[in-house]
Amino acid sequence: MVICHKITFDNGTWNKATSSAAAAAATAPAARRGFAAMNPHYPEPSVPPVPNYKISMSIPEWLHAIQNYMKTLQYNHTGTQFFEIRKMRPLSGLMETAKEMTRESLPIKCLEAVILGIYLTNGQPSIERFPISFKTQFSGNYFHHVVLGIYSNGRYGSLGMSRRSDLMDKPLTFRTLSDLIFDFEDSYKKYLHTVKKVKIGLYVPHEPHSFQPIEWKQLVLNVAKMMRSDLRKELEKYARDLRMKILKPTNAHSPPLERSRGKSLSPRRRQSSPTRRLGRRDKSQMEGPCLQKTEVSIPSSLPALSNKVADLSTLNEVGYQIRI
Repeated sequence: MVICHKITFDNGTWNKATSSAAAAAATAPAARRGFAAMNPHYPEPSVPPVPNYKISMSIPEWLHAIQNYMKTLQYNHTGTQFFEIRKMRPLSGLMETAKEMTRESLPIKCLEAVILGIYLTNGQPSIERFPISFKTQFSGNYFHHVVLGIYSNGRYGSLGMSRRSDLMDKPLTFRTLSDLIFDFEDSYKKYLHTVKKVKIGLYVPHEPHSFQPIEWKQLVLNVAKMMRSDLRKELEKYARDLRMKILKPTNAHSPPLERSRGKSLSPRRRQSSPTRRLGRRDKSQMEGPCLQKTEVSIPSSLPALSNKVADLSTLNEVGYQIRI
């Protein structure tokens, strides 16, 4: 029996449904003990151990151990996501969800695998993590997929989960980011999927208690309308900026500044204050002995400067006071 929140039940039907559920929950432990007595050799549900990094392990070996742990959890084919992942949630909250994944050991999907991969690779400064999202089209329908991009020791790879074995983890052997993206695109073509868009985020910080959310789409590429040469150029420029760590997360409340050629982003210098009318005290100071005894020698090669200094009143008008 399926209960939908849009259907109204009377009190009798509702009480019958709740009492049946309570009776089933009460007899569950006894049923489980009876099943164990009838099947003594039936193994208990196993909980896979969380991989631990060892000093003797190389980075590819550590990534391979993490991916094997995800495969042990298996891909979730039920159609229901067991863990709520809100992309705009702070990183600290997402890491708490990752801990819950390791405790429950339930099947996961691609988005949950990205969060779990970030959690398991925390504390490894030689490993940079960034999300890679794909939007594809097949038979008139659109599909979305996300993996965790990895950069370490000059090589690119990925971690993740998918129904297809060649659309999740990639070995840490790709020399450029564009080679990694093109390999995913070639894998999609095997299943008659057309890649429409690719979104790449920023490096995820290694601080598990950070309140900063993950930047999921710093770079958006319309793959369907671009040549591979143009894609490679954009991807390599973005990868270079990522390695130099000059990209900053965009603020949702203030759009990022766009710099055009020949223009500076620094604030403009304020204009000079309006000319102040000389008062009686200012005139008396100008007529004093200090300025009368002052001799200023200016080279003849600077006639414009000599004219300006000759008229000492202009120096006083912009707010300067000359004292000798």
